[in-house]
Amino acid sequence: MRRRTVLTTALLGAVAGPALTAGTARAAVPGPSATQTGTSQLDAQALYFVSYDGLVNNNSFQKNGLLTYRGYQYAAWYTADRSAVVARRALGATTWSKVTLAHKLKSSDSHNVISMGVSRTDGRLHLNMDSHSDGFFYVKSVAGLLDNAASTAWTSAVFGSVQTSLDGLPLTTQFTYPQFIATPAGGLQLSYRVGVSGNGRNALAEYSGSAWTALGEWSASTGTYTSTHGSSTARNMYLHGIDYDVNGRLHSFFTWREQSAAVMCNAGGITNHDTGYVYSTDRGRSWRNDAGTLVGTTGSSDTVAVTDAGLVVDSLDPDHSLMNQESQATDSAGLPHAIISYVPGRFGQCTTNYVTDRTANGRAFHLRKNASGGWTKTEIPIALNSSQRTRLVLDRYDNAYAIMPFGRIAGASKSSGHTDWKLLFDGSGLNAFGEVVIDETRVPQDGILSVMYQERSSGTTPSALRVVDFRLPS
Repeated sequence: MRRRTVLTTALLGAVAGPALTAGTARAAVPGPSATQTGTSQLDAQALYFVSYDGLVNNNSFQKNGLLTYRGYQYAAWYTADRSAVVARRALGATTWSKVTLAHKLKSSDSHNVISMGVSRTDGRLHLNMDSHSDGFFYVKSVAGLLDNAASTAWTSAVFGSVQTSLDGLPLTTQFTYPQFIATPAGGLQLSYRVGVSGNGRNALAEYSGSAWTALGEWSASTGTYTSTHGSSTARNMYLHGIDYDVNGRLHSFFTWREQSAAVMCNAGGITNHDTGYVYSTDRGRSWRNDAGTLVGTTGSSDTVAVTDAGLVVDSLDPDHSLMNQESQATDSAGLPHAIISYVPGRFGQCTTNYVTDRTANGRAFHLRKNASGGWTKTEIPIALNSSQRTRLVLDRYDNAYAIMPFGRIAGASKSSGHTDWKLLFDGSGLNAFGEVVIDETRVPQDGILSVMYQERSSGTTPSALRVVDFRLPS
């Protein structure tokens, strides 16, 4: 996220005027608030099916299913006939212009999301779609499209052909979880998983403005992890995100998922354990733990492994149904924050059905690095009532917002040390299915939180896909 201006307009005016005298009141820094400003409809008949407890149009780990760039907002989804659609609107408008791409979703799998990215060096929009441990589909716009949106017709002609490689770079036949990352210098990177759940590695590719290059894998699937119940010798690192801060440092929180169920107290749980954290100061070429120790080099034989010291910043065994791929953000000082969720020990020390137990007793927590260099975790005192994920946003004042299943929004103020969590919006009137997609790029641009959600339906009956906007403190 970009640096946020902390001074208010009133304070700037006071500083520019006569000198402040002792006892002169300064404008208070506002706490969190979310004021609904409007709702727009993307699609009255969006594709609907439930798979892995989620929807293909609203898996919160998409980066990005919704994004803003230079006064326009862009969205991508699958419509009722399974066609991939990309749309745009001018900020403040309620009508979206749509383009149908020459691709249809190949399987009813909610992992097969559409993710978008922007390469600022050439003004292109990039889309990666429709993959789960198999091949992917990629399309990019003509150069300059996003820089000249107002004067460029929004038609299929501005998009190239759908490819099964990155302009000839094939990457892997076991591809999942595309996440485009805009680099501080205006470039674009693509994060993805090689392999399968429980036995996969994270990797990066990079776009120069003219060509894609594979940087290689940076996490390992090997090594032995042992719990109180048993051991596992294969796993994958699930990312909560991968984001640059205001200083150009690349951050990533993660959980490990073990391949072997032997590590759990009950086979009905889920093998996720521990929240880890790494960062990179060289655009993902090398990775360090929280203490600054080198723990992996991308594209080498020495990648980040479960056996590396200093990775875990919040310890949790595999018996509490810890969720993978939750959410993260960085604040105006470059400090990393994350949302994690699991079933706390007060509800028992062994989950036996992770969906049922998370729905009944799951709680979300705000985990953050504080200014003194330590880690602080605060429970958000609102029941999840869902097995699904929560998204994290920080406003220009570093107030924190948790966008929970069903479109509920909770907030906590920076001034309280992010301890005064309260419900700001209860989701009423949305009829949202569960997880939502947020526009993490818009908040720092104009202080608006845009949330994409799909209305609850049944079976495979299509339903409305909408974007609801909330004004945050300015």
